[in-house]
Amino acid sequence: MARTEPETVRETERKYTLPPGAVALPDLAGAGGAVAVLPQGRTELDAVYHDTADLRLAAASVTLRRRTGGADAGWHLKLPVAAGVRDEIRAPLSETVPDALVRLVRSRTRDAPLVPVVRLRSTRAASRLYGAGNALLAEVSVDTVRAARLGADSAPTGATAAWTEAEAELGPEAGPAVLDALDARLRAAGLRPARYGSKQARALAETGFVVAAGEERPPVTAGDHVVAYARAQTAALVALDPAVRRDLPDAVHQMRVASRRLRSALRTYRSWFDRAVTEPLGEELRWLAAELGVDRDHEVLSARLAARIDALPGPLLTGPVRARLGAWHTEHRTGSRARTLAVLDSARYLALLDALDAFLAAPPAGPGAGAAPAEALAGRVLAAYGRVKDRIEDATALAPGPARDLALHSARKAAKRARYAAEAARPVLGGPAGRFARRMKDVQTVLGEHQDSVVARETLRDLARAAHAAGESAFTWGLLYGEEAARGERLERELPRVWMKAADRRIRAALNG
Repeated sequence: MARTEPETVRETERKYTLPPGAVALPDLAGAGGAVAVLPQGRTELDAVYHDTADLRLAAASVTLRRRTGGADAGWHLKLPVAAGVRDEIRAPLSETVPDALVRLVRSRTRDAPLVPVVRLRSTRAASRLYGAGNALLAEVSVDTVRAARLGADSAPTGATAAWTEAEAELGPEAGPAVLDALDARLRAAGLRPARYGSKQARALAETGFVVAAGEERPPVTAGDHVVAYARAQTAALVALDPAVRRDLPDAVHQMRVASRRLRSALRTYRSWFDRAVTEPLGEELRWLAAELGVDRDHEVLSARLAARIDALPGPLLTGPVRARLGAWHTEHRTGSRARTLAVLDSARYLALLDALDAFLAAPPAGPGAGAAPAEALAGRVLAAYGRVKDRIEDATALAPGPARDLALHSARKAAKRARYAAEAARPVLGGPAGRFARRMKDVQTVLGEHQDSVVARETLRDLARAAHAAGESAFTWGLLYGEEAARGERLERELPRVWMKAADRRIRAALNG
């Protein structure tokens, strides 16, 4: 049956330039444990690469192509994972870019159309290396490439390029040592690592396209360092968008963290920038983090309750506890997942990304932003510490109960902001800022676990009521509620010890040099 949904293949490869006059690979017998090297013949490949007119995908090392020829003809979207490693997401052939792939690049393209930019026709001569048990270790190929730049009407402009390159791609079950062994064999034969990481990158460069470079000017002032931190978190936000859409593990959490770090930086250092710009940005980042939290918080809570049930002895499980939790998880997960995807497809989210780009392109710096970085950044970090101190003192002065729980939750958020403030200052303040951030993270962790316990108790109460209404025993839910209440009390007793370490005046003194 023909494939109708995108599939993902992890691609690990290395590209090489052949020595002058070479048109074939050296003998690879035995390389990387190969017991057989089998030629695969020649294949004609024809690929049209798509991008925005200003090459936003190429600037992010993302490639999108429609290719015919070969065993994997179709649309291929390649997203960088690490050096030499990409996730290739494949969709069936169609005349236009599949909607599923359009959505995966939307955080970069926004509303700009995807158009053909370059066409590559390649003649590939490949060989496959097999190890013991007929395991595919790698495929090594020589590609003779002809590239043509395409104009607005998708017709060739006359700008062309041609070259020959070699490529070694790791087999699906082989380890990176195979590529290391092949690398040694290929280098010994005179091949050298290619300058470009992809055929598209080389084709664009050699047919006259100019790919926009990222920010290169090193930060000088205090404001520059905050902008550099905001730039890194914005890049993370954009890069995590397709991972969230693909439902990859921890992607929602990491995207939420990036949005919170951004908002925290804008809030902590707000006196250095025009608040008419930063405050609306902060509000939109808070909205995004809250929306992402619907999915993430449910994921964490569901895993927490499942683990608590699994830890109970069998005789203490009365009624269909796992079935009820599973039904609750499915109901909420389906709704939260759909809501997250709707947010990422919303005009409001895309407007936020555009606003962040505008802020980074022309930061609206005020007088404080031009200060010498060390003293200015340390002052902001210590001010953030002061807010944590005040909130912890206020919370611990309250009697146990909902008001105290709410105050501890507020202290947790202040500790998180102080941690992020120190992270932004670390390039200038070095080790002291790193130590301060770690201590604030310890405080945040204890208070976060306490808040998780508060939320878990509320959910357990709801589950107990639903079980009772359905005529089921609510004993297990009550037992779990009691365990969570005891856990919350234990964390409150632990807080003074953790806070004492974080409040060490020697750490604060070190921030001032």
